[in-house]
Amino acid sequence: MLETYATVKGQIVIPSSVRRKLGITEGTRIQIEVDEKEHRIILTPVTRARMQKLFGLYKDTDLLGALAEDKAREKER
Repeated sequence: MLETYATVKGQIVIPSSVRRKLGITEGTRIQIEVDEKEHRIILTPVTRARMQKLFGLYKDTDLLGALAEDKAREKER
C-alpha cells in the first residue's frame, strides 16, 4: 500500500510508479467517485485506452437518439 499527502490546496501527489502502471501522463483527466459508506475516494484515470474500451461498449447504439427521446418525454410531462 502506498501513501501520499494532501497540500494546503487539497492537491494530492500520485506516485510515479502508479502513474506509469496506469498510463497517467500530464493532462490525463481523472474521474473521482466518493464512497461515503466506506469513506473512500476512488480515482479512475480517463486514458485513451479506457475511452476506446467505452466506445466499443456503445458502438452499435444510438445514444443521441435515446437522449432526444428522453428529452421529448420530459417535455411531455
